[in-house]
Amino acid sequence: MCKAFSCIVMRSGKVYWQAGIDSHDQLIDKFKVRDDTVDMEEISHAKIEIITNQKNNYPYLYPDDEWTLQIDERVTPSWLLQMHRDKAWEAWREWKEIVYQFNYQEAINPVNPLKIRKHKPSKQDILNLQKWASVRALVGGSVWASVMGSVMYSVGYSVGASVGYSVGASLWDSVGASLWDSLGDSLWDSLGAYVGSIFPNIKKWEYVKQAEGEYPYQPAVDLWKRGLIASFDGKVWMIHSGKDASVVFKITREELKKVK
Repeated sequence: MCKAFSCIVMRSGKVYWQAGIDSHDQLIDKFKVRDDTVDMEEISHAKIEIITNQKNNYPYLYPDDEWTLQIDERVTPSWLLQMHRDKAWEAWREWKEIVYQFNYQEAINPVNPLKIRKHKPSKQDILNLQKWASVRALVGGSVWASVMGSVMYSVGYSVGASVGYSVGASLWDSVGASLWDSLGDSLWDSLGAYVGSIFPNIKKWEYVKQAEGEYPYQPAVDLWKRGLIASFDGKVWMIHSGKDASVVFKITREELKKVK
């Protein structure tokens, strides 16, 4: 898997790339770039990637920092001129405008619900829990897969993973391994719902049906930003709040369906 922006530059100067595809091999397959020669003097294309110079764990969260063009070949073709590099930079600028249409200020400083003062849920919070339980059931408990699949298809693995891991690390620092284990998949799904909300320009979410322009996991995001995280043990829904993720509300699945 290549990093950030990847493209195939043809000897003619044509550039092949697509937002959401980081792999040179996938680009070669998609655009049917075929060349059986192993002679770098005769090969028709060159693999190029442009990456940020950030050295931290989440480099693609800093799109305005310095970027560097790299030739991802064992031997740089002798025909590859400055013109070819310029064409790659032009394509990168187009890619950047498409990819960086997410709220990267929030991605850098994500909302950590456990740093919000502990409190009990309101009636609206419980209604949001009801909506969240319903949509999560429709997705089959695979909200995280739905969100990350949609995000990575749209902006590419490198950018999507940087955002997801940044937000997850912020939460992990507060929750700790033991509570991650006890909250299980439902915590991951709440985290996934929040990560997805950082990408407002994605209109189609994998594995779930939603009205046009609607974010299907918004109820979990509303809870999250109120300092509330929902978990489910198969029978009982719980809402956690405060720095220790204390349980501040419990309701059975059957009771929750009856809430009005």
